[in-house]
Amino acid sequence: MEGCRVRQNNKKRSGLWTLHGGTLCLLFMTPAAVLAQASPFNTGATSLLSFALTIATPIAALIVIGLAIAASVGKISWGWVIGAIVGIAAIFGAPQIVAWIRGLFGV
Repeated sequence: MEGCRVRQNNKKRSGLWTLHGGTLCLLFMTPAAVLAQASPFNTGATSLLSFALTIATPIAALIVIGLAIAASVGKISWGWVIGAIVGIAAIFGAPQIVAWIRGLFGV
């Protein structure tokens, strides 16, 4: 009877090692599978950015024209026009600014 128990115990241990080996293999393969795929957030953010820039280009031009006309007739300060132009430049230069900041921190 003792011999039968030993065999069953060895079979359980063998199955346990197979389970642990399979789990370790799965854990080591997971980062490779995750890094192999493109980020859905990055893809969505890129398409949203290109769509927003497409819409914002003519709107920004009309805003600059309107502010320049309002400033030239004395309705608003020229500081508002300069501030709007700097803001628009920051909005359209956002991808380059983000790439520059990421480069600074090595990300």
